[in-house]
Amino acid sequence: MEQAAKDTYLLTMRHIDMFFPGVKALKDVSFNLKKGEIHSLMGENGAGKSTLVKVLTGVYQKTRGEIEFDGQVIAPKTPLESQKLGISTVYQEVNLCQNLSVAENIYIGREPKTAWGGIDWATMSERAAKLLNEKLGLSLDVNKTLGFYPVAMQQMIAIARAIDTQCKVLILDEPTSSLSDHETARLFEIMRSLKEQGISIIFISHFLEQIYTICDRITILRDGTYVGEYEVKNLKRIDLISKMMGKEISEGEIESNLDKATASSDVLVETSKVTVPGKVKDLSMQINKGEVIGLAGLLGSGRTEIAETLFGVLQKSEGSIKIDGTEISIKNPMSMMLNKIAFCPEDRKLAGIIGDLSVRENIILAMQAKDGMFRHMPRAKQNELADYYIKLLRIKVSDREQKISTLSGGNQQKVIIARWLATEPNLLILDEPTRGIDVGTKSEIEQLAVSLAKEKNMSVVFISGELGEEVRTCSRVMVIRDHEKVTELNGDEISTAHIMQAIAGDYHGHA
Repeated sequence: MEQAAKDTYLLTMRHIDMFFPGVKALKDVSFNLKKGEIHSLMGENGAGKSTLVKVLTGVYQKTRGEIEFDGQVIAPKTPLESQKLGISTVYQEVNLCQNLSVAENIYIGREPKTAWGGIDWATMSERAAKLLNEKLGLSLDVNKTLGFYPVAMQQMIAIARAIDTQCKVLILDEPTSSLSDHETARLFEIMRSLKEQGISIIFISHFLEQIYTICDRITILRDGTYVGEYEVKNLKRIDLISKMMGKEISEGEIESNLDKATASSDVLVETSKVTVPGKVKDLSMQINKGEVIGLAGLLGSGRTEIAETLFGVLQKSEGSIKIDGTEISIKNPMSMMLNKIAFCPEDRKLAGIIGDLSVRENIILAMQAKDGMFRHMPRAKQNELADYYIKLLRIKVSDREQKISTLSGGNQQKVIIARWLATEPNLLILDEPTRGIDVGTKSEIEQLAVSLAKEKNMSVVFISGELGEEVRTCSRVMVIRDHEKVTELNGDEISTAHIMQAIAGDYHGHA
């Protein structure tokens, strides 16, 4: 009997269509969720995962179809309505209030009251501490502001809030993209515990390893349509990727290295003993013309800080930076742009795209800033540049005037790369250029990095937390640990195993 109950669906979405003006975002999509299972929703960017979740949570109203939840047909009109039904979402970007306490964030809108109608602060703090301790095994000061805690902890607090609203379905949308391996393992423990408590979890992630570690079943979407529903243990990784991309690819193709660029002996950038207090320690490195050099290391190891120092976002306290043999004074990013250095930042929402502007406007932005606001670029030139890079990078847009905020994450990333390529840099720094984007676009961006080095003699710094990308793309990899360079791997030395050993301190190549 217990097994029969386990196999009944808590949630069934049938024949879901979702139209936007001129776009059919979902076409006849189905999704089934069992009670007490962890179910992955997978697909390339633009496949319809987020749209389906937004239909379920009342952000969008479906054009057609039926949703049955816990034995009744539902059609939530708002996220609050879906939350009251027992469906809660924790997003990649934690949408809680940084300036309020942990307890306030957990009980916002549901604060316990005193007999006189005011907020019962003592009870609220006590309940919050108990909830975090009993449900998630966390012991922390709930009276401190949320912003005091790191992102990983903030996500746990968001999950605690969701559980306390008596959710039956918890949707985790890219929850691990900002977490370390240790923090991810802790999250997985909590997910398994919630599963044991009978809570169903929809897990959206681009990390295949994680999907195969934590999930029971997978539903795959492609181009807004339903591809199929599979038991994780019966679906080979190569088959999963083939179904997501809609084409057969061999195991060897995924793992094989690109035909890497060969660096010239000319040094473009050289740093000597560069230090930024608390961020970069005693960095000496060379970047040669026409090479893709990788920066590998754990999250928080200092990879991004090195990139920000090279681009003038962070100011060094000592050491020197030379470009083409000449020592330069770095005042700000603009001075580095004038030295033909470009930087695609890790957080494209905060530091990258300007959502209200068109694709054309986003592409010409850096070029216009470099020329100065009083030397306005003619519209014909803007159109020509935008069209050139849309074609070159195969950016999926209806036309150059489409708002960038309406594009998928992968296409937004391509627009940012186009923006910096338009400045014709000698050095392009790509910080996590493939984070949160689909497998197909990842491969295109890896190939682009290599072709820029080979065909344009451009130097590319490639930062990625996915070691396979570094292995495939880079002809040299610098391993960073605790804000300093510990090892450098060249040629055949570059492998996932060697990089991991170097991060752990067990491999010593050319330091």
